[in-house]
Parts: sequence; structure tokens; C-alpha cells
Amino acid sequence: MKTSNFKISHFIKQESLGGILLIVSTVIAVLWANSSESYHHFWHELYIGFSAGDFNIEHSIGHWINDGLMAIFFFTIGLEIKREVMGGELSSMKKASLPIIAAIGGMVIPATIYFLINGSNPDYSSGWGVPMATDIAFALGLMALLGDKVNINLKIFLTALAIADDLGAIMVIAVFYTDNINTSELINAGVFLSILMIANKMGVRRTAFYALVGLFGVWTSFLFSGVHATIAGVLIALTIPARPKINEIEFVAKVKKKIKTFEEEQANNNSLLTKKQAHCIEDIDTVSQDAHTPLQKLEHHLHPITSFFILPLFALANAGIVVEGSLLDLLFSPVALGIIAGLVLGKTIGIAGFSWIAIKLKLARLPEGSGWKELIGASLMAGIGFTMSIFVAELAFDDKEVIQVAKIGIFAASFISAVLGLTLLGMGNKNKEPKS
Repeated sequence: MKTSNFKISHFIKQESLGGILLIVSTVIAVLWANSSESYHHFWHELYIGFSAGDFNIEHSIGHWINDGLMAIFFFTIGLEIKREVMGGELSSMKKASLPIIAAIGGMVIPATIYFLINGSNPDYSSGWGVPMATDIAFALGLMALLGDKVNINLKIFLTALAIADDLGAIMVIAVFYTDNINTSELINAGVFLSILMIANKMGVRRTAFYALVGLFGVWTSFLFSGVHATIAGVLIALTIPARPKINEIEFVAKVKKKIKTFEEEQANNNSLLTKKQAHCIEDIDTVSQDAHTPLQKLEHHLHPITSFFILPLFALANAGIVVEGSLLDLLFSPVALGIIAGLVLGKTIGIAGFSWIAIKLKLARLPEGSGWKELIGASLMAGIGFTMSIFVAELAFDDKEVIQVAKIGIFAASFISAVLGLTLLGMGNKNKEPKS
């Protein structure tokens, strides 16, 4: 239990710092967009591409971020989902029941509220997926401001809920925000995915192999298939090996043997190692690599990149809303109102309500050390949609003006959810990390 909490604490700390960086990027994007026309020109009118023979691909910088770099972000989410299902907070019904049931409520109710407001308008009805998403980096980044007032188990619950939420968002994007499907390209992607799965079964552990086949096979095929290319990132992640080459017992035995050899070797009279000692250290490095899973190594290396580079860059490229006209009129427009009601009310009612039902039916129990006030506070924090909501809004609407209104709604909803959630969570007593 202690080890598990240490790992999740490290994960939460990274997300918290990434959330603070997201806030900074958002402020810069809004200031830049409202002070200079260069914002839109730089991200959406400057094109970058390459060609080889008959193959040619060219997109704006913003498009490369949304379809390229965000595929790496979704790849990291895929790794997180697989890790949590295999040995984390979603690895058993006892652990997973509350966050999964809460996540379902946190997706169904917001989408329903949005559709009740905009379902009769065909220009707006497609935005029902926007208020379904939770931005865990932003939420944890803001919760970090409360320090140890927020119980670690509540943060673990919110993190597990967000991972289940991400899985739901990925399925929504794949099924509902995909059109003009090129079947032959999907078949190509399926062939390359099969190659990766077979390689996994055969014991291939080289991450470079999965990267090359994944990038030039799966991702490229998805790029031309009509299905959003970020889905490729998740599917590739699910093929990454999640078993070590040697188990814990073999690892300990081999390391002990090498340490014993190292100790028995007569040391030099200077700071240099003997040849035998140097070989022992190299062998320990090799054994350590064999005890690691490719999945966890990749996640360890990629998570800081997505938290500190990709997501802030996405915010910088997409959060630059320009307010034209009356802000009050924009906030009370059907799209913005549907998103605000969906994220603020829908998330809270959905997560807290479905959690209450699950607990009353004895399918789950409250996070240890937390009460209903804390769970409602966490439910409000889940209403911070931001990055994922903006991403879905870009897919849901074609009209740029509607996208801008949607972003205003996302900003407003995230702000309201953050203020209410932090206020409610901040009213509690300090909750120290529970003993395991």
C-alpha cells in the first residue's frame, strides 16, 4: 500500500506542476490572441509539411499539434489506462467500482444536460461530447494550492476517475466524431496493429520497433483514414509489453550475486573501479533493465513530456479566444450555456449522484478518510474540462465562431467549477496521508 501511494503521489505531483504550467500557457494565449493578429496567423496559417515521391503531407502548426503531438498525449493515456487496469486503481472491481461508476455518471449527465439545451438545433447538437471531459492536470494543479487539506485518497479517486473518463472520451471521439472513413486505410492500420500484437506475444521488447511500426504504420494509416489520428496513440499503447523479462525474485537474486562479487573484489588504491567491479555495475544495469516493463519505462519518460510540453503547447495554440461583442450575451448563448450547465451541474450531479447510488447499493465505498462534502468537492473539480473539452470542441463544430463560443463556455465552466470545488475542499480540516 505504501509503495502504491508513493507512486500515485509522484504521478499527482507531476500532474499538479503540469496544471500550473497549463494555467500560465492559457493566460499567455488569451493575452496574445487579444493583443495581436499574429496569434491566429502563427498557429493556423503557417503550414509545415514534407513530401517523398507521390506522398505529400502539409498542415498548419496548430493542426500538427492537435493531430500529431496530441497523439503522443493519447498514447501516454493509453499506457496509463493499461497500467491502471493491470495493477493500479482499476485492477479489481473493489478498487475500480467507484471511479468507473462515478465516471459514467460524470459523462452521461453532462451530455444529457447539454443535449436538452441544444438538441433541437442541428448546428449545435453535436457539441454534447464537450462537457463530458475532465482535465486532470488542471484539476490537480489547482488542488495542489490547498496542500494537505485534500486527502491523498481523494486525489487518487479523482485521478482514477479521470483515467476512466479519458477512456470514455476516446471512445466518443472514435465513434461519434469520425466521418468520411477510408476503409482500406483502416485495414492497413489493423494489419500494423496485428504486427505489434504478434511482436508483443513473441517477446519483442525494443521500444524503437513499436515506435517505428506505430508511427509509420498505424498513425499514418489513421491520419488518412478519417478516424482521428489520436486514437492511433491509444491503440498502439495497448500493444506495448507490460511484463518484465525477469521477475522480482530473479532480480533480487542476480543483483545480490553481483553485489557480492563486487564486494569480494580487492579495491584499487585510487578512486577508479577495477575491471571486474565495472563489469558488475554494467551487469546490474542490464538486470535492472530486464526487471523493468517497457510500458512503465515509456510512461515514466513520456509523462513529463506530455505534462510539461505537449499539453501547455496545446493550450497555447488553442486557448487564445478573442472576445468580440457582449461577453454576457456569449455566456448565455445556447452552446456556452449547455457547456457551463453540463460541466458545473452535470459533472457534480453525475459523479456525486452515481457514487451515492453505488455506495447505497454496497457496490463501492467512499475514499478512505473522505466524507460526502469532500466527494462533492472532487466532483466539482472534475467540472474543469479545459484541455480535453477544447479538443472535443474542435472536433464537434466546423464553424469557427461556434468554437470560440464553446471555448468561452469551457473557460467559464472551468473557472466556476474550480472556485466552488476549492472553496468546498478548503473548508475541511487538514487530512494527512493515511497510514498503510
